[in-house]
Amino acid sequence: MSDTREPVERFVRANGLEHHVVEWPAEGPTVLLAHGFLDMAWSFRDVASALQGRGYRCVAWDWRGHGESEHIGAGGYYHFADYVLDLEELWPALVPEGDKAHLVGHSMGGSAVTMFASVRSEQLHTVALLEGLGPPDQAVAKAAEKLQLWLHGVARARAKTPRTFTLEQAVERMRRQNPALGDELGAFLAEKGTRAAPGGRQWAFDPLHRTPSPSVFQAPLFTAYLRAIAVPTLVVAGEKGYRLGDEDARLGALSDARLVELPGVGHMMHWEAPEALADALADHFEAHEA
Repeated sequence: MSDTREPVERFVRANGLEHHVVEWPAEGPTVLLAHGFLDMAWSFRDVASALQGRGYRCVAWDWRGHGESEHIGAGGYYHFADYVLDLEELWPALVPEGDKAHLVGHSMGGSAVTMFASVRSEQLHTVALLEGLGPPDQAVAKAAEKLQLWLHGVARARAKTPRTFTLEQAVERMRRQNPALGDELGAFLAEKGTRAAPGGRQWAFDPLHRTPSPSVFQAPLFTAYLRAIAVPTLVVAGEKGYRLGDEDARLGALSDARLVELPGVGHMMHWEAPEALADALADHFEAHEA
């Protein structure tokens, strides 16, 4: 059942924006891979290839304002509900009509996947959240401060001239945050995550993504989404990743959850240990396919 066909790229218009989609073809069930903050579909290359080798058809896409997907227009911004609506409208182009899918989300993508799955569980076989249980809870008393920081951040982002750099400098920048990033994958992601500009390269993502959220994150509200997911959910954490103080409470909100920790791995587990992650995901899928 192994498949080694090359990935196929295309663009799909959804929610008024052009979305870049990458598919690793296979004859088996569909796995949807949702990337995280300032990441992109190609980041799942090695995980998708490993799952494809086990017969799974894998599809990843660049969220709005990331990778090769279109940036929002003048006056717009990026909110989680926007991502959910994007996925809602992308769905018919990603999943064969009448089929269900396994839905995987990393980090920020895990938050969006959680919200989508809370209202669309009937379209899913399973969910997998890769350190995607949401950010830390924030005090409601900080609401005005958050809004002020957002206003300042947006004004600064709009006034700033984008920097140019070389591909080597892009790899070095990514490696500052993720020292375990290998040379080959680093060069690949640097090329895919940047675009040509006068004098060098520039990041492909919308600079507005670097601004702080205008709203405080409320764990009780997010927990309500977790509680509404009605399919088996795998939560994958890295031993060296970002762990939450209330992780047990969020796990407990899921009706059918299992936690797997990957030893020696950080937050970017799909970069650092793609084979181990693919094995954990495939085991989860195979245990819960109708």
